[in-house]
Amino acid sequence: MDGVKNERLKEARKQAGFSQAQLAKAVGVTRQTICFIESGSYNPTLNLCMNICKTLGKTLDDLFWEV
Repeated sequence: MDGVKNERLKEARKQAGFSQAQLAKAVGVTRQTICFIESGSYNPTLNLCMNICKTLGKTLDDLFWEV
């Protein structure tokens, strides 16, 4: 996902009813981190990706990996 906007994460977050701040709090990061992931300017760790997926009820394939 190097430098590519993550529209799948943004859409899944909105569908789950989370603001960036709410998702950030749920996974233990700042709102800016979620913003940076969604904009493609930050590549999260695998652990953070897994926490986001668990919180949103999605898989890594759903949100982060090109399929």
